[in-house]
Amino acid sequence: MPSYRSSSGDPARTLALLWREPGFGRSGRGPRQGRSVDDVVTAAIAIADERGLDSVSMRGIGQSLGVAPMSVYTYVPGKTELLDLMLDSIYRDLPRHPFGATAPWRDRIGAVADANRALFRAHPWATAVTTARPPLGPGLMAKYEHELSAFDDLGLDDVTVDDALTHLLTFVRATSHAEHDVRNAELDSALNDEQWWAANAPLLARVFDAESYPRAARIGSATGEAHGSAYDPEHAYRFGLQQIMAGLAQLIDEATPKSRARRRPTARGI
Repeated sequence: MPSYRSSSGDPARTLALLWREPGFGRSGRGPRQGRSVDDVVTAAIAIADERGLDSVSMRGIGQSLGVAPMSVYTYVPGKTELLDLMLDSIYRDLPRHPFGATAPWRDRIGAVADANRALFRAHPWATAVTTARPPLGPGLMAKYEHELSAFDDLGLDDVTVDDALTHLLTFVRATSHAEHDVRNAELDSALNDEQWWAANAPLLARVFDAESYPRAARIGSATGEAHGSAYDPEHAYRFGLQQIMAGLAQLIDEATPKSRARRRPTARGI
């Protein structure tokens, strides 16, 4: 499977397309066509949702739109720029409900995590894209602004807020990617996790010496009984999110004036 990275195309033309600057999105040459950049992006997302990023091609997009494959290039210069447009489009469409001023911070942060998980479930291909250099379009900017607002009034400095959000989103992307892998494994093998383990149990019993690996035997068995499989995507997500919340709670507590006052030496304590 190819490695996909956002922002790997030409920066100038990518940004112009992302922000729909006049003059970008179709060539002045050739016959006038009744299509747009948005049509191309929508078609590409539909193909990726159904068959994955590997299946996205200018030929496939052209067939979907009923136009010649080469005409697609008059709207989007290449697949690298198209990928950024696809990501920014799904970011733009991510639901953004205002956080209530009195909503508990855990509810706000949890809503951000759940919204991103829903996005990756709707568009599993997005988990395969490395976004260390994100597509700097209006969809990303609106998403970032909204998600930052979940951390309002927590007493955290700006850098810590960005660190916390980045950590949260990285976790959601990783667990979503793992969940997608589990589903693909079931489709490829035509076996669910329980059936796969049952099929391999006789062989494992012959080759595995529990006395040589006592921890693996004990903890692996306990995990399998607790979750019904070696890896439970739902449990992994909930458990990990709980640990992130615990870490944030400590950061927030340390950032409050009350917490700082507790750490300040008093005359009696000197």
